[in-house]
Amino acid sequence: MQIAEWHARLMAAYAEPQRAYHTLQHLEECLAEYDRAIQTGEINNPLELECALWFHDAVYDPQGSGNEEKSAELALEFLAGDEASPRVTQLVLLTRDHRPRGGPYDAWMADIDLSIFGQDLARVREYEYQIRQEYSWVDWSLYREKRLEILASFLARERLYQTAFFHKQYEDRARSHLRALIAELEAVRVRGSGI
Repeated sequence: MQIAEWHARLMAAYAEPQRAYHTLQHLEECLAEYDRAIQTGEINNPLELECALWFHDAVYDPQGSGNEEKSAELALEFLAGDEASPRVTQLVLLTRDHRPRGGPYDAWMADIDLSIFGQDLARVREYEYQIRQEYSWVDWSLYREKRLEILASFLARERLYQTAFFHKQYEDRARSHLRALIAELEAVRVRGSGI
């Protein structure tokens, strides 16, 4: 399959109807952050990171499992035995929990994918709405509890952003936004309970 065919395949994947956040908008935002990151001069082989970003949500089914593994398999198919294959697939798989495991670009991959929390509050709220759309099939009460757990787990991290670049740019603002999102979900729970 030629590059143009792969590009068309990825464009079609990111436009699938079950997606609301994990769309071309998210991919474009990640690639914009990537463009900023490579300006630091700290990424020696930017194509590996760029390839991982293109493929990291290539497979996304909110009702399925193993999305990251399936996305990594697609990246492997694209790379067709290239020596970068193990490093690229490791980066794709890292997006399961956004915890670097020692690879040279692990922290960059995690930080770029989590950079959404550091955007302006209107965009962060739009992101939250988009995530809810993707999980609209989940009962609201259950969704709210699980979402609170996820947001709180990010807030509990000693550092949300591992690279100095993203930490300086987004850490404080992202934490403020996470606290705001948690407070909003908590307020809905309190109102809903009749308290």
